[in-house]
Amino acid sequence: MGFSLGSITPTDYHSPRGISQHRTEKFLHSNQKWRGKVSFQQPELKPRPVKLISCKSQCVDFAERASPNEVKKEIEECYKLIHRLGRGVVYLGSSRMGSSHPHYAQSFDLAREVAGLLDCTTWSGAGPGLMDAATQGALKARKPVGGFKIGKEAGEWTSSNFHPYLPPETYLTCRFFSARKHGLVDAVVRARSSDRTAVIALPGGIGTLDEIFEIMALIQLERIGSKLPVPFLLMNYDSFYTKLLEFLDDCEHWGTLSKGEVSSLWKVCCNNSEALEYLAEFYSLPFSDIKLKSGSCASA
Repeated sequence: MGFSLGSITPTDYHSPRGISQHRTEKFLHSNQKWRGKVSFQQPELKPRPVKLISCKSQCVDFAERASPNEVKKEIEECYKLIHRLGRGVVYLGSSRMGSSHPHYAQSFDLAREVAGLLDCTTWSGAGPGLMDAATQGALKARKPVGGFKIGKEAGEWTSSNFHPYLPPETYLTCRFFSARKHGLVDAVVRARSSDRTAVIALPGGIGTLDEIFEIMALIQLERIGSKLPVPFLLMNYDSFYTKLLEFLDDCEHWGTLSKGEVSSLWKVCCNNSEALEYLAEFYSLPFSDIKLKSGSCASA
């Protein structure tokens, strides 16, 4: 003898504590006549305790990170370091491209020549890879060097608050990324025509791209805090950024960027000679084209 259920509704498995539910269901015979009733007594369900998972940082506890006073204090320390060493050229780049990588040698040569050309302080994230190449190049030119270090860069296994060779008075180990970014931006602000600064983006990954687009947005919206324009150079060594440039061209096609908007914000350079020539022209400085070990790019 077959039968089917009528008036069945989903059971409420989240009953309030201390309340049980009583329900009655009717059953149909196969000839569609009612054959009786069955009562259900839903037992009382007690709520389960919710487990909260918390993550603890090795460097900064939650209460300190939530404090705006701590961030403000670190930003002020960044500004003090810039005031002491002077503004100049900020290099953004990969921490993973070591001394054996061809872009390391190119970055080293560029930083050395730019430091001599502009006669200014060289700034970076004071990390390994291409940041180290920029630091070493500026030191080779015997020009001042400063940096805003972070405890652990991408690709590093261990965290360290100390730079392997820079004097401690020339760099600051930042606990907060926001403070580090404030420092990198303030280091290129031009208050006077005699200030020679620039942002130079070397090849890099996620962190480099984050810094590139943040600085580009500040320049685009005129929020970088500089009274005078700051040159922004994208080093497209060996066509490293060509696919990115093609994507930005597609953005123009889709209408998310205006025609020529991006090209007005930076100068794309295929090699070091182009970068040095551009900076010399920007600051009206004499420049003799030195043959450097420079890469090339198919398109800019």
